[in-house]
Amino acid sequence: MRPFIANLTFTIVVVAIALVLYDRLIFRPSQQVGVVDIGEVYRAKEAQFAQLLTHGGTDDERQQAMTLAKQFAQRLPVALDELPRDCNCLVVVKATVVGSRPNVVDLTPLLKKKVDL
Repeated sequence: MRPFIANLTFTIVVVAIALVLYDRLIFRPSQQVGVVDIGEVYRAKEAQFAQLLTHGGTDDERQQAMTLAKQFAQRLPVALDELPRDCNCLVVVKATVVGSRPNVVDLTPLLKKKVDL
């Protein structure tokens, strides 16, 4: 009878440890959702470009503004691809999320940092 109880206890401990590890390493991270407000990022960058174009009187300043616009257009898709790897979560557009949940993280500031805003 003692070997049975020892075996049962050992099995229960192993299963409990496995369930805790599964919960912490696989299930909870899969529940994490990151949101990005793309419209906010575009509006902020657009305001930055408009300021450069309106205050830039020379052709060189206008050319610099156009270069910045091209760099932004190239950097944004790369930054969006990096976000899921950075947060280890699913990333969606903020407008698609209805309500607020405790497992939703706003990644807009991180995206702004990646695209130099």
